[in-house]
Amino acid sequence: MEKFSAPIISAMTAYSSDGALAFHTPGHKQGLGAHSLLKNLITPEGLRQEVSLMEELDDLHSPHSCIRDAETLAAELWHANDALFIVNGTTCAIHSMILAALQPNDLVFVPRNSHRSVISALILSGAVPVFLPVEFSPALKIPLNLSVETLRRAIKKFPQAKALILTSPNYYGVAADLPQISALVHAAGMLLLVDEAHGAHLQFSEKLPVSAMDAGADLSAQSTHKLLGSLTQTSMLLVKNFDAAKVRRAASLLQTTSPNYLLLASLDAARLQMAQLGAEKISAALELSKHLRAEINSTGALSTFDAVENFALDLTKVTVNVERLGLTGMAAEQILRHELKIQCELSDPANLLFLLTYADTSATVSRLVDALKLLDARPRLPCTSTGLSDLPDEITLAEASPREIFFAPSKAVPLAQSVGEICAEEITFYPPGIPVLSAGEKISAAVIRYILEQKKFGGRVIGAADVELNTIKILE
Repeated sequence: MEKFSAPIISAMTAYSSDGALAFHTPGHKQGLGAHSLLKNLITPEGLRQEVSLMEELDDLHSPHSCIRDAETLAAELWHANDALFIVNGTTCAIHSMILAALQPNDLVFVPRNSHRSVISALILSGAVPVFLPVEFSPALKIPLNLSVETLRRAIKKFPQAKALILTSPNYYGVAADLPQISALVHAAGMLLLVDEAHGAHLQFSEKLPVSAMDAGADLSAQSTHKLLGSLTQTSMLLVKNFDAAKVRRAASLLQTTSPNYLLLASLDAARLQMAQLGAEKISAALELSKHLRAEINSTGALSTFDAVENFALDLTKVTVNVERLGLTGMAAEQILRHELKIQCELSDPANLLFLLTYADTSATVSRLVDALKLLDARPRLPCTSTGLSDLPDEITLAEASPREIFFAPSKAVPLAQSVGEICAEEITFYPPGIPVLSAGEKISAAVIRYILEQKKFGGRVIGAADVELNTIKILE
């Protein structure tokens, strides 16, 4: 099999050019009936090839020809033993790996910066989370990641845990020490499952944090679309030292039986592009990042960083602190978007986050630099400060599994009366964007004090039915 081929795209082209008259799905009949608006969005050739389930096109749920070939090429490129193409988003990849790896009532380590898809996967699997604190940088005003020392404490306290579900890198590009964590987890007889949604590009430069597969993870879910060149909602689930057949059974339960082949083709093309030019393109993005950081740090009020103590950093993620402008990150985002026509990836009360990918050029970065300098030149307002205290750092076993909470009745009670009760919702403040309470945890007096402090500060609340947090949902 030629590594510079695109097996799925070749099969699609072969079918569409064969001349067979379509009396099959989809209803637009290879573009013949497509609305003009749809035709404007998708090329005529794309509509001709927007078909599925013909013999040339393989079966996503039992791949044996073009899909299997494309997945094999992907596994080789990302140093995995196997790879699954996912068209239902990285949420589906995370659900699949957790459903394959865990059984009902298994204990599993879940750092508090985990994506909501992890909790929904625990609802499906019936596993019980042990919540681990993650580090937070008061200086940078961003969440960091799980520390090796916290993991050691967790393993000592709960040696019966079956796995660690780790998010690395996080949204800000901060990666955990995966090699050490992998060694610790496996020495304890546990599995390492990595939400690597923001790390599909790590494989292509030694200047980036080590990839999950190279660090020894058992399973890794990657959002190929986030930083590489596939279409939105396409991902890969990489398998190292785990039963791939079991993973495929789980994925088959969760993936659509009518996959869009344009999505599959985009994964095929993204893999081919990185096989051909991955190292070159990621190297260029890192050079642009270096230039951008220097420009930012030369301004009067804006600042960024290129290292984080005790953690690795993905330098294609550029976090810009705007506090000295007297603006919140959210206010700065609005100015950039509506006045200067620049859209960041996210904003928080202190920062803006910009992603540099293989697609950026000196021209796009220069335009961003110009906009940031115009932002920097605005009249200064009084300096803002988040003034956050440390997050609670307890290692907490859930009193009930997310699955139990999902099906159980709950009720709202005044916040002050909830101490000792079992929380039935998620409470997250921005900043720092890390859940203070998750469904199934017992509510402590220390957590209530932290919540009251955050309310006074005015942090934005996510996950709670009552965003004012006058009440909180508890298990009845």
